[in-house]
Amino acid sequence: MTLFHRLSHWLENHWANPAYGGWVLGSLSTFFFIAATNTLSGWLYVMSGLGLALVLLSGYLAHQGVQRLLLRRLPIEPVSAGDWLTITLHLENPQAETRSLFELEDQVPPALGSQLPPQGGKPQRQALQRLPPHEIQTWTYTYPTQRRGVYRWDRITVRSAAPLGLCWARRDYSAPARAVVYPTVLPLAQCPLLDQLGREQDPQFSSQQRPQSATEGVTRTLRPYRWGDSMRLIHWRTSARHGDLRVRELEGFQGGIGVVLALDTESPWAVAQPGDQPTPGSKPGEAGTIAENFEQAVIAVASLYFYARQHQLPVQFWSADTGLLEGDRSILEVLAAIQPQTTPSPQPLPPQPLVWLTATPQSLGTLPEGSRWLLWPGIGRSVSTPDPRLWESHKFPGLVMGSSLAPGQNSLAQQLQQQLQQQLQRRDS
Repeated sequence: MTLFHRLSHWLENHWANPAYGGWVLGSLSTFFFIAATNTLSGWLYVMSGLGLALVLLSGYLAHQGVQRLLLRRLPIEPVSAGDWLTITLHLENPQAETRSLFELEDQVPPALGSQLPPQGGKPQRQALQRLPPHEIQTWTYTYPTQRRGVYRWDRITVRSAAPLGLCWARRDYSAPARAVVYPTVLPLAQCPLLDQLGREQDPQFSSQQRPQSATEGVTRTLRPYRWGDSMRLIHWRTSARHGDLRVRELEGFQGGIGVVLALDTESPWAVAQPGDQPTPGSKPGEAGTIAENFEQAVIAVASLYFYARQHQLPVQFWSADTGLLEGDRSILEVLAAIQPQTTPSPQPLPPQPLVWLTATPQSLGTLPEGSRWLLWPGIGRSVSTPDPRLWESHKFPGLVMGSSLAPGQNSLAQQLQQQLQQQLQRRDS
């Protein structure tokens, strides 16, 4: 940024910065004043004084026009990656005079804007023609998301050159907000990895633990149909009598083993790729970006979590940072913000059987009895050709996943869904 641009920015924030017309009028007024001192012509003094007075008056009015406003940003509803965020702001004029002709400028968080090059990251702008006294106007805009994360808005800028248009003034107002973008949830038709978890330790564990997927047993109650319920469970006679679909809920085993989804954040997930740009503050040789296999692991956790919820399995999430968590909102917020750790955590693994998602094969030997695992072994390993020695060297069943995306292939979520489904079907057969 040049000295002129820094000076213009400082003037616009602290008082007023002349626009192009203001600079032209100010230059002409200065020229008239110089000519007047040489010729001692009174009319040149008058022209010079009027021009400078207009510039100063325009700066004063523009500066006053952006003062004493009330701005408030409404809470941003969480969305999943790939959906659009909806940002709503309320602008109120608490003064007795009408405000007119000003512009709102909302800077998108850099981490969110960088996902949409080259147009991403540009401020969102909205022009308002008139704001009567003691009235509130609403500005709503949407912004796309590509990746999970927690994004924070801090300020919003109000700019105005009214009423003469010779000078611009701006003021920043605090309007903090936080947007949570959840990871993508993949629909899984079946998941033997969870269906069979804990059966070795509890012979009574059976498919009756999941009433909506069972096909035999004592009917406990009838409930309204929910998306994902099997058509074989619909009680057609009762549905015809009530005018909507009713589903049989079968008696389930009450002492079933819960599911703990554990994400190994201490594994070497961050792997430098060709063409990666280093992140600010990273040391030479360190990974500049979080590897795609960690994003796959987070998506897999979210997908397995909702599969377990859909089948009425008690499910929890564990990581070294958070410990055991339960509840949809708390787990999704943690998954939105979770990142690999650079320092090991002393927190031990829970004693119950786990579904362990990791990038370190050596960690598979430390799992509790009855656990399962998903392994991202490293860059370049294909999911279709896993190392059989790695597969057979552990007493617990698991899946070896691909760790990177091939150029020109489907999106991360689509490819992970194909990998999960293919591996789950291979394991089931």
